[in-house]
Amino acid sequence: MSDVTLATSTRTNLLSLQRTSTLIGRTQERLASGLKVNSAIDDALAFFKARNLNARAGDLNAIKDQISNGISTIKAAVQGLETIETTLKQMKALAQSAVSSPESSTRAKLASQFNELRSQVDNITEDSSFNGINLLKNTTGAFQSGADSLTVRFNERTTANAINQLVVSGLNTSDFNTITARSAVATGTAGNTTVWGQTGTAAITAINTAIRAIDSALVTVRQSAQSLGTNSSMLEIRRQFTENLVNTLNGGASQLVNADLNEESANLLSLQTRQQLGTISLGIAQQSEQSVLRLF
Repeated sequence: MSDVTLATSTRTNLLSLQRTSTLIGRTQERLASGLKVNSAIDDALAFFKARNLNARAGDLNAIKDQISNGISTIKAAVQGLETIETTLKQMKALAQSAVSSPESSTRAKLASQFNELRSQVDNITEDSSFNGINLLKNTTGAFQSGADSLTVRFNERTTANAINQLVVSGLNTSDFNTITARSAVATGTAGNTTVWGQTGTAAITAINTAIRAIDSALVTVRQSAQSLGTNSSMLEIRRQFTENLVNTLNGGASQLVNADLNEESANLLSLQTRQQLGTISLGIAQQSEQSVLRLF
């Protein structure tokens, strides 16, 4: 069989219609996906640049979540210190009342209340944890080893150093013992009801020792809360910076691959019009060939 030979006008119109159909399909794909670069075939350079930007934005999003968790961990510790400060103030008020009380039985009752508050300080330190990290007390219960520490990374680099991370140290053993008054206000010594209930100067001396220990604990609590608050502020700055950087990276990737929907809509309307005109032009070309056929 011989090939079918088309007239030049018919072939030109067919090729034009094919190109128009291809362009319509591409424009419809852009409108459906919202992207002008859907694969490396469309624009390899823009596609891979956008993918790298989005990948880094994803890594930084994970870093931002870690920073947010770090802020929450510090907030839990600060809230614990604030509650401990309130408790210590109540303990000091009880001790001062005991000093001014002449009756040993009253001092013994105040000592019992004092001891109960003292035990609550330990309970508060145990509960001031977030996500398994306690900056006031070691989560294993080993008081002698100090509290847990918190390490927060600022970027996706694998090499850790003082520039790209922050290490927040929890209370050391000395600070922990001072805040909980373990040496001077333990229930078996100055806080014991028997000691406070004695007559003479022994009870007053023991109570004054407890008051001095509480004053020292209050100073340590406020200093520790201030230090943790400074670290929290630094992490919040880094969190906001990371969030802004993620938005910038995502925006840059969008500029490379996102389609202008208004422009693509206008293109689609224009292509559809061109397709209709091409169909009409093809029909006219075929009519001229049929006119020749009628001669036979």
